[in-house]
Amino acid sequence: MTPLYLVDLGPLTINGTFIVETVGFLLMLLFLSYVPLPFLGIPKPVFPWIISIAEARQREITAKLQEAEQARQEAEARLKDADARLVEARKTADTIVQGANRSGEQLRSDLRQKAEAEHDRIVESAQRDIAAERDRALQEARDEVAGMVVAATQKVIGETLDERKHRQLIERAIEEVTSGDGRR
Repeated sequence: MTPLYLVDLGPLTINGTFIVETVGFLLMLLFLSYVPLPFLGIPKPVFPWIISIAEARQREITAKLQEAEQARQEAEARLKDADARLVEARKTADTIVQGANRSGEQLRSDLRQKAEAEHDRIVESAQRDIAAERDRALQEARDEVAGMVVAATQKVIGETLDERKHRQLIERAIEEVTSGDGRR
């Protein structure tokens, strides 16, 4: 049988050394929990000092995380704002492009109307010129025919009748022929 002070628990054997070490460890814990060590630069007992350092570090990390979260939210807000500005800029650009297209179409339409008006004016002017030239040519032809008829009549008759009356007769005959009322 094993003595009571030696209990075998596998790799751990409880004996007098174990008990002394455990009591020493507990005394060291009590010492570090309540005694400051100013000669080592520790102004309070070690455990509360370590805990205060850990808590300060935790507060600092929490503050940094909150700052990071706030910065992320601000960045998201700025991104949304930038997206909204981009959408607005695109709308403005589309409006400007549509306005320019409408202005271009209006200008094209105005130029087309002006060109058509100029075309109509030129055609009308040409038609007037043609009609005037035709009338002048007809008048010249009448005058020439009348002169030839008077000259032929003088040769046939041998004398000149009343030239004014003779011309009137010839012009009436020419008008009847050109209008289609003349007798054949």
